[in-house]
Amino acid sequence: MQMNVRDVMTADVASVHRDAPFKDVAELLIAREVSAVPVVDDAGRVVGVVSEADLLRKEEFREQYYREGYRPPLRARLRDQVGGPWHERGDRAAGDTAGDLMTSPAFTAKPYTTVVAAARLMHQHGVRRLPVTDDAERPVGMVSRHDLLKVFARSDEEISAEVREDVLRRGLWVDTGAVTVTTRRGVVTLGGRMRRRSEAEIAARLAGRVNGVVGVLNEIGYEEDDTPDWDGR
Repeated sequence: MQMNVRDVMTADVASVHRDAPFKDVAELLIAREVSAVPVVDDAGRVVGVVSEADLLRKEEFREQYYREGYRPPLRARLRDQVGGPWHERGDRAAGDTAGDLMTSPAFTAKPYTTVVAAARLMHQHGVRRLPVTDDAERPVGMVSRHDLLKVFARSDEEISAEVREDVLRRGLWVDTGAVTVTTRRGVVTLGGRMRRRSEAEIAARLAGRVNGVVGVLNEIGYEEDDTPDWDGR
């Protein structure tokens, strides 16, 4: 039921060695039309990420690839001002290689990491993308915030079919033959009847975990209210 990073990531990922010169990194970003690439060590393991924001600290990059007098957006300049002690920003801006310019350590995901866990990791560390690595920490892909949004692009028909199959038919060990499923713009409505109220609530919670579900309306009727009263009885 849970979609993993491997289902949404970009697998054709380019990487650079930590000794790669500044110009090589800049040209790779432009040629591949990407905003960042993983940086690897001699063993091919990811040790950092170098992005456009890292390169824009270099005046040479702005003069060569952008119009005369270009300045990064105000938001980017403010972010840079509060991004760390002045000497750290100055040291990185003076760097000439990917290893000098990169953001390190790199926060990474595995192909089997769930999309939800990847989104939480991005939010926790304030990053927009994660290198995806194998168990040896070698890059096998890149996942971005944009990629994670793909789970919400599923059709209503696909969502309804998965709720019926994985939640109602295989996910619950009770009779769900009288339960109906409809989906509109990602919102799932469960109707019909079940024997117990607790079973209906479990069905609704499981439906909410299906990828692409925006919300669940639980309208399932029940024959027996087996949930405890507010005082625990």
